[in-house]
Amino acid sequence: MHIHMTRTTILADDSLLLEIRALAARAGVSVSAVIRQALEKFVREQKKEKAAPSFLGIGRSGGALKVSEHEEDYLFQEKPRKSR
Repeated sequence: MHIHMTRTTILADDSLLLEIRALAARAGVSVSAVIRQALEKFVREQKKEKAAPSFLGIGRSGGALKVSEHEEDYLFQEKPRKSR
């Protein structure tokens, strides 16, 4: 099975590129492979964060929040980023 890939260019700090090259050498893979793996992991994690809660739509919302009237507002609001 052949997967089509598109070449792209990124700008990265020299120290980050040195670390990526070292990771690639230790793993015996290309720098491109290390970057692809990192991008794939980042995208997977972002998708998980954006997933709707499994309990959405269960129960009644007769309270002040009126969830049934504003469900999209709650689903798509920005979450504060976790500090590292």
